Amino acid sequence: MLSRPKPGESEADLLHFQNEFLAARASPAVKIVKKADKRKGEKGSTDAERPPLRDSKDVVMMDDFPDVLPVLTPAPPKKSKIKSAHVHFEDEDPEERLESHDQHITAVLSKIIERDTSAVAVTMPVPTGDPFPRSFHRSEIRSEVKVGSGRKSIFAQKMAAKRTVEKVTSAPSAAECVQVTAAPDALQPEGSAGEAPFLSVRSDKAGDSLTSQHPRLITGEGLGSQKSEQEAQAIHQENLEKLRSMSEEEILQEQARLLSQLDSSLVAFLRSQCGNNEGQKKELKMEQNRSEEFVESLPVAQRGVRSSLSIQESSLEESVRKEENRKVEITDDDLPVKPRKEWINMDNVEFEKLEWMKDLPPPQQKKTKKGMQARFSLKGELIPADADLPTHLGLHHHGEEAERAGYSLQELFHLSRSQVTQQRTLSLQVLGHIVQKARAGEFASSLKGSVLRLLLDAGFLFLLRFSLDDAVDNVMAASVGALRALLVSLDDEKYLDWTFSWYQGMAAFPFVPSNEEEEEEEEEEVNGAEKSQDKTLKDENKSDADVARYDVVKGLLKTRIQHRLRYILEVVRPVPTVVLDILHILTHIARHSSEACSQLLDCPRLIETIVREFLPTQWNPQVAEPGFLLTSLHGVACATAMKFIRVLASGGRNATARLLNRFEMKSRLSRFIAEDPLDLLLPREEAIKLSTEAFRLWAVAAGYGQACDLYSDLYPVLVRILQSLPKLLSTCRGKSPTMELSVQRAAAVVTLLTHVTQTAGCTAELQAKLSSNSSEDSEQIPPPPVAWNQVSGLQPFLETSLKKILQEISQTETWQTLQPLTTTCVLYLGVYYSAYSQQPTVNPIDCLEELEHLTSEVLQPLLSQPAIHSMWDLLRPCSALCNPLSCSPAPESVFSIASLSCTGGKPPLSLVGSKSPFPFLTALLFLINSITHIHKGLTSKYSSVLVFRGLKDYLHQSWQTGPPSVTPSSAWILRHEYHLQYFVLALARKMAGTCPDYMQHASLHHCVAMALLSRLLPGSEHLAHELLLDLAFNPEFLPEGKAGGPEAADFSDILHLGTSAKLAQPGTAAAVFSKVSRGALLRESYQNLPVIRSCYLSHFVHLQPTLTRSQASYQGRNYLIQSMLLPEVKGPILPSDWPFFPLIRLYNKVTNAETCGAILNSLPLDLVNTVTWNLQWVLLLETWRAKTLQSTPTAAKLARLMCVFLTGSDLFLEAPIHHYTAALLSVYCQPKALDSLNLDAPLPGLASFHDLYISLLEQFEGVSFGDPLFGVFVLLPLQKRFSVHLRLSVFGEHTNILRALGVPLQHFPVPLERYTSPPEDNLNLLRLYFRTLVTGALRHTWCPVLYVVAVAHVNSFIFSQESTTQETDAARKSMLRKTWLLVDENLKKHLLYYRLLNAESPLGFDLYEELPPMRLKYLQIVTQKENKEDIPVLDS
Repeated sequence: MLSRPKPGESEADLLHFQNEFLAARASPAVKIVKKADKRKGEKGSTDAERPPLRDSKDVVMMDDFPDVLPVLTPAPPKKSKIKSAHVHFEDEDPEERLESHDQHITAVLSKIIERDTSAVAVTMPVPTGDPFPRSFHRSEIRSEVKVGSGRKSIFAQKMAAKRTVEKVTSAPSAAECVQVTAAPDALQPEGSAGEAPFLSVRSDKAGDSLTSQHPRLITGEGLGSQKSEQEAQAIHQENLEKLRSMSEEEILQEQARLLSQLDSSLVAFLRSQCGNNEGQKKELKMEQNRSEEFVESLPVAQRGVRSSLSIQESSLEESVRKEENRKVEITDDDLPVKPRKEWINMDNVEFEKLEWMKDLPPPQQKKTKKGMQARFSLKGELIPADADLPTHLGLHHHGEEAERAGYSLQELFHLSRSQVTQQRTLSLQVLGHIVQKARAGEFASSLKGSVLRLLLDAGFLFLLRFSLDDAVDNVMAASVGALRALLVSLDDEKYLDWTFSWYQGMAAFPFVPSNEEEEEEEEEEVNGAEKSQDKTLKDENKSDADVARYDVVKGLLKTRIQHRLRYILEVVRPVPTVVLDILHILTHIARHSSEACSQLLDCPRLIETIVREFLPTQWNPQVAEPGFLLTSLHGVACATAMKFIRVLASGGRNATARLLNRFEMKSRLSRFIAEDPLDLLLPREEAIKLSTEAFRLWAVAAGYGQACDLYSDLYPVLVRILQSLPKLLSTCRGKSPTMELSVQRAAAVVTLLTHVTQTAGCTAELQAKLSSNSSEDSEQIPPPPVAWNQVSGLQPFLETSLKKILQEISQTETWQTLQPLTTTCVLYLGVYYSAYSQQPTVNPIDCLEELEHLTSEVLQPLLSQPAIHSMWDLLRPCSALCNPLSCSPAPESVFSIASLSCTGGKPPLSLVGSKSPFPFLTALLFLINSITHIHKGLTSKYSSVLVFRGLKDYLHQSWQTGPPSVTPSSAWILRHEYHLQYFVLALARKMAGTCPDYMQHASLHHCVAMALLSRLLPGSEHLAHELLLDLAFNPEFLPEGKAGGPEAADFSDILHLGTSAKLAQPGTAAAVFSKVSRGALLRESYQNLPVIRSCYLSHFVHLQPTLTRSQASYQGRNYLIQSMLLPEVKGPILPSDWPFFPLIRLYNKVTNAETCGAILNSLPLDLVNTVTWNLQWVLLLETWRAKTLQSTPTAAKLARLMCVFLTGSDLFLEAPIHHYTAALLSVYCQPKALDSLNLDAPLPGLASFHDLYISLLEQFEGVSFGDPLFGVFVLLPLQKRFSVHLRLSVFGEHTNILRALGVPLQHFPVPLERYTSPPEDNLNLLRLYFRTLVTGALRHTWCPVLYVVAVAHVNSFIFSQESTTQETDAARKSMLRKTWLLVDENLKKHLLYYRLLNAESPLGFDLYEELPPMRLKYLQIVTQKENKEDIPVLDS
């Protein structure tokens, strides 16, 4: 046998050994075998070539398949996969071709041999409290791990150290056995777990022995030899001998060392492993008897080891037990299925893995400051945190808070992305229920924050939009339902339908949310069309999410949702519920804006599909049968579809024309109007709703002057309906849903006739314009196809019906049911007589006689009814102005979704409630105004209207309330209330000139008019114009001008009740003008009221385009109405400070001109007059109507008056402007006004008061000429309670004005205590005070007011002895020394001997004759003077 090479042998020796081996032809010790490649199918090795296995392991043999792969000859050529076809021969067998391409299974599966895991140590992971595994650093490699000669990676070193730890921990339990290392050098990296000689000392509470015949944990299985058990037993005996040979101190030292090195969790694990074996437990009982004998055999020194170890180990056990008790232990009793002995391989029950099967603990509400996560049921209901619900409800899961039932929003969002269709559907349905209940306000008192806002911020809208694109019908239906719950409020639609027949109820505000992110409006001169174009371009450049963040409907339209909804309706054809939800969604989108209506009309096949499928002319008659289950709404007429078309037509006259002509809605109108609802093959209520919506659609078209050609065709039908009204009244004794629907249908018919009558009343006017030559340059509007003689015969029917209805006014329930029909009949009569009086073919005398007959026979008896008196009394309880909470937004309202906040219904005593008197009284006042406008002699007949106590109380409270907040939920309600107030004021205007007793109500009505002017909303520009034209500036409504108001003002000044006398004679460049009293100014202003009215009307000319549209609507010129959608609401038409509007507009004009480089040295006369008239009007209001301007802060009023000085250079020097500005300043310097003055709060219309004040200082430096009036405006903001930055600006950056700010103390209207109290604490300002005084920049002769202020503050500061910072103390002492060393004796005397303010003194303050002792002593200490004689004494 050849020997191995030895060290020192050369390479030649190795070659010699090789030649000898080859010559001997001996078999090699190692044979190289080439295995078969599974992927390439190469030849594999045979059984003879396989090396023998070391151990007998499981081997999977494949007997049916040979080990050698079959030879594929010839091999198939590789073909390209992109070729569409291959060339084959006719005689070629397909099976053979398939076999030639197939590979042998042995290329995939070979012999499967079990891996030898006998030497692999199984260790449990060490539990930690960290959420992620702790990162490993190279410095953590144990130093005792010896690296071999080769270079090892960090991972290899880590694994070697881990194996070493595993060998150590395989020793007996450290919690029950004290392990002592006998020979540390015996630890070898590649040794077995049993090679370490350990000694085990048993020391537990049961009194186990210190030794045992067999090792506890060491079994020797990892040694890999047959004598492994003997090896382990030998090691165990060696450990026992080592332990016996050690003293007690050595054992304790080794114990402490081990416990300090081992982790507590590792100790607990070893303890648990020691007791798992049942055989070991039995052996422990057998050894228990021998333990005591063994302890007694030990020396006395070692007997105390047991007791001492038990104490230390008990503390360790307690710490381990605390950690174990944190988790709830589980036993066999907790398992719903008990393990059985006959089950195979179920001897060892792993309770940790079965813990999820035990019963859930009862839910407990955590008493923490942070709220618990909200969980909802499958119906969207909020589940209380402590609710204990059974598990069979399907509300429990294995996620967080498994004991709590329900699903959180986060879990529902996660479930909506599931691949299981049922889970996605369920999550969307639950989310839809949650949204619906949230909008109803059910979570407002239980949850913090807004559920809707949270969902929208989380992307709920786009989750629904993506789910709409799902191919599964159930998911699609669930997303449609959730989207309907998010957007649509059926109660909102109900109340909009309820107010459709009110006065101007057909017009509605668009559902455009108030955009908080967009910038404010540009200048007034910018065209509205250009604004809308710019806004559209901005939206196109934004992403869908950014647009949806402030407008959900606009964001959905940007995602082309209308196309997807059309596809669902046309192709998917879902169940009726989904169809109705889609129609509701489309209706809400159509209410958004005219642009949204255009996008819906432009969507291909959307309107065609709705008209064809849901407004057919024929359908299955079985639908009307009772109990018939409607499985599909396609092909059946639907009232919701008709309502959608009606709302779409409200978007504009062009949209209505397209619907009537292109989509054949005229034929549908004829079909559903000509037939009685009882004859329609539909359920009773659905047929009435469909007929009602058809009449409303026709009324909208007639409101534009369209579809009037149907009037002549359907005239018999309309007459038949009018003839049936008495029958309806006779059957209206009870209250039922069918009866309410029938009354709504009758009201819709009368509303249609009202608009047809308005259109027919314009026919003669349009015909005259068309035939005249004067309108050649203007657009020719053809007259409508309905004449006055075609509608004049309807009035007797409706007047007769009205008389019969009014007979039921005392029956409360019947009256409430018939109130919609009564309101429309009264409105019809008002419109009829307005148009009747303008017809050229009508005899005026006949018209007046009919009005007299109506007044005496119908209206005057009605006004004397007790029920009418109670209606006036209900105005205040039902008013939205007097009860602002009745129109407040809902708790879950979000600004990106416009809502009327009617979810859940309105209370009966509200403006749109069932008991509201507003619709009928508004219609009644409209009729009375129409009558008195035509027949002025009947005005006195209605004087009793303004005398009703309920009306006066309502008006008195409504105008005194603060300005209401304008939101989508309040605008539509307030608009109807403003209509009633306007008609009351219009009637009062007629009464003012004819009734001598009216003067007692003039002041009240003027206050209401002033408040209404600042509250009217967009769309009511005509009403605002009428109030400005006839009432606001009407001398009849300012009786103080005739009743001694100017004289009373002069008498007040004489008695010194105010401070105006100080500024009555300005001692300025305008002093050459004679003294003008406030009474004379008021008298002149009162006489100039007509000119003032013209001034204001000219400055509101920018509202002319909107005024024209509003006049067309209110005056009944239907041919000029462009849309039933009112302008977007962003606030009232006129701002609350509109009396200052001409002055503000003039200031902006001059400022813009100066910005462009123009210099305005002098202003034209008309601008001087404009400012004068503006100041006259404000003076009248501040004197006689001060409460009407309470909504404007005093600081805002002063800021507006400052524009007088900032406009031009010498405008304030004009005599009338100077006088009126001084008079207004005296009003704003009253004690109450000064107390309410707050310059630190944000002011409306002003970005920064500080910037405005800086501009005022610069203007004063340039053009003031030392004017005291200008100086007072400069001094007013310098009061102590206002911002210190204003005073720093004067004394720091604009000290030049101190020389010209010569306002005399006697003419200064503000008490100086407001400037000197409390003492100044700003060190920088105090230093500036002292510097201006010492340098002479501030002198008493130049600026007496600020001189007194500066002296008072400096004196208080230098003699202050309060504890303060070191810097402040050093500053006041330094200032006192410098004052003592002053050369100017007067200034020195003022600073040292200042005592108190005194308005009667020429200096403005009093001086000490000699310093008080405390001040004198402090002065001596600071100035280091010891002799009192050195201190000067003030000469008397």
